[in-house]
Amino acid sequence: MKNFKLIIAFLLFFTVNAQVPAYYQNIDFNLKGDALKNELSTLITATHTYELIYTPDVWNVLKKADIDPKNADKVLLLYGWNDTDVTKNNDLTRDRSASCHSSNCEDKWVREHVFPRSKGTPNLEFEGPGSDAHHLHAIDYDRNSLRSNFKFIANPTSYITYSRVIQQNGSEYFYPGDEWKGDVARMIMYMYVRYGNRCQPVNVGFGSTTFSFNNDMPNIFLQWNAEDPVSIHEINRNEQIYAAQGNRNPFIDNPHLATKIWNGPAAENKWYSLSTEDVILSNVKVYPTITNDFINIESDGLTETSYKIYDLSGKLIDQDKNQTKINVTNYANGLYMLHLSMSNASKVFKFIKK
Repeated sequence: MKNFKLIIAFLLFFTVNAQVPAYYQNIDFNLKGDALKNELSTLITATHTYELIYTPDVWNVLKKADIDPKNADKVLLLYGWNDTDVTKNNDLTRDRSASCHSSNCEDKWVREHVFPRSKGTPNLEFEGPGSDAHHLHAIDYDRNSLRSNFKFIANPTSYITYSRVIQQNGSEYFYPGDEWKGDVARMIMYMYVRYGNRCQPVNVGFGSTTFSFNNDMPNIFLQWNAEDPVSIHEINRNEQIYAAQGNRNPFIDNPHLATKIWNGPAAENKWYSLSTEDVILSNVKVYPTITNDFINIESDGLTETSYKIYDLSGKLIDQDKNQTKINVTNYANGLYMLHLSMSNASKVFKFIKK
């Protein structure tokens, strides 16, 4: 019963979140491109009312922001994925109290600058952008060193999904892992909107910039933002940092804002009143919302539809095309998000597997 109530609470959260939050009440969402980016920049700059001190403020915030949703005694480690093997630098979690404040940091966690300080124009100081918790995250000490300040790059394979250094044409790059690539993309987008040319995404992302009109946003970040949806962990981070700094990451609140600003693949639109794009899918029905076997899709004659199903952590569970009946019998009990797409239109439906 306790778990069922928790599921209902999350369902209510997502339902409420379908409306534009009061934080954005003065933003004109009819705007696109730089005009929308500039309004969001003004907002998140004006509401950034407290500048964190790198030590101790950032430590204190990350111990709340990066808490493991499944175990409050632990923090989630950026780029990590495995707690079950003997290797330590790939751990997904670590004791919350094991932060490192000395030179001996083996098997402890430190603070990762997702936008490396050395990639700023000019370099980022520990004050200002260097202490902004929206791009700082708990990370294993060794994996922090492994990432170094390498540019992020797309995954060249489909069978290795975890984070690693990639060699290409004599240079080294870094792939954050399938479970973290969306988080990284939304942090980089925030830093650019908040600090402008001081934190240019092209300084930290490898590859073409053909999606964005100004060629200022690498395609990989827009792809990752669409492919890896916002997780419960990111939502908690945003709330905790909002409480500490006063401002929010708009791309966690609604990934579709990136699509409106820089184009690229259609990311999840959490606010159905944001644009007219969802009207195309207004006649689509997904039912039942609570099931133990099948989910039905009625598309009113729409063709070439595709879907992806994610759990609450943001992990991709299933995907297919042109299906009207989805078998969820083997899913674990819980709340899931069905991301249904057609052309450039998309809509997210929630359902509970009981």
